[in-house]
Amino acid sequence: MKCRFAEMEIQGKYKELQIILKGLGEVLVAFSGGVDSTFLLRAAIDTLNTRVLAVTALSATTPAHEKQAAQAYAKATGVRYITLPSNEMEHREFIENPSDKCYFCKKIRFGALLRIATERQIPWVVDGENMDDQTDYRPGSRAARELHVRSPLREAGLTKKEIRQLSRSLGLPTWDNPSGACLASRIPYGQLITPEKLKQVDAGEAFIRTLGISKEVRVRHEGDTARIEIAANAIDAFLDPPVREKLVSYLKSVGFLYVALDLEGYGMGRLNRAINET
Repeated sequence: MKCRFAEMEIQGKYKELQIILKGLGEVLVAFSGGVDSTFLLRAAIDTLNTRVLAVTALSATTPAHEKQAAQAYAKATGVRYITLPSNEMEHREFIENPSDKCYFCKKIRFGALLRIATERQIPWVVDGENMDDQTDYRPGSRAARELHVRSPLREAGLTKKEIRQLSRSLGLPTWDNPSGACLASRIPYGQLITPEKLKQVDAGEAFIRTLGISKEVRVRHEGDTARIEIAANAIDAFLDPPVREKLVSYLKSVGFLYVALDLEGYGMGRLNRAINET
């Protein structure tokens, strides 16, 4: 009975999401290809049909596999779709890596999306923020609110877990994907963000994913050191000598001098501890 009630509650939230989207009339979806924005895009297409434009912002901070996944999914749906070069790497407010750099990045990106929406007479820009995002440090959300970007998933009260459940029932390929974040989130606050560092991180994470041992992967760029975070239950497998040697060799080949494995395991928002402790 409890499971049945929970399912009814989730379906009720999905209907509320459709009501919200229908009320918006036509939308530009900020589409990264992640769990949340893919689900939002699917819901928008199902509700608004052709009155949807998906836009993916591309920059050096975007992992290569996420760019490819976003473009592949958008093409498969047949939705109107464009990519947009994002120039946050040209702004010192971002590359100097303050704790609120996401605010500046989102201000730039959402500003560009709003200009596209205005040019095409689309009344609303929507993003994939959900209820759980309110519990973490997310300065980018402030930029969204200031620019009147709507967050239909949050407005409908949908949590990450519920979005995954609905995504699975809809057959979306992203339903069990790890949560994503831009590559700049791997560089500790206060350390300069450079294209070279971002390339090192992206290459390292891509290599680790090929090992097939952990779906959750972060390579934290700490100067000469790559600090690896993977699922805690995968740590033993990474310490197996052949895997360890292969990993160390590859990460040194892309420019790191030292390789460390975080024994605590993968955790979202790990770098935000530095903010919470101040």
